[in-house]
Amino acid sequence: MLRGLILALGLCGALTLTANAADDDKKPETRKRHPMTEEQKALQKEITEKYDKDKDGKLSAEERKAITAEDKERMAKAGLGRRKTPAAK
Repeated sequence: MLRGLILALGLCGALTLTANAADDDKKPETRKRHPMTEEQKALQKEITEKYDKDKDGKLSAEERKAITAEDKERMAKAGLGRRKTPAAK
């Protein structure tokens, strides 16, 4: 009886590990970004240099808020910036 119980528990454990490993193989697809054009790279560099007040090479939330509507429009036309999805409104 004890051997049967140990065997059953061992089989359940093996089945659980197998099922878990199969789930790990099915990773969700990540969204790939398109490579940036030279014009996009130049505009991104220009915007970063213009608004990066602490000169760390990245725009913080405050620095992004300081971007003017004109520059935001230029970035949107160039295909830069965050795209708003209907759920992100």
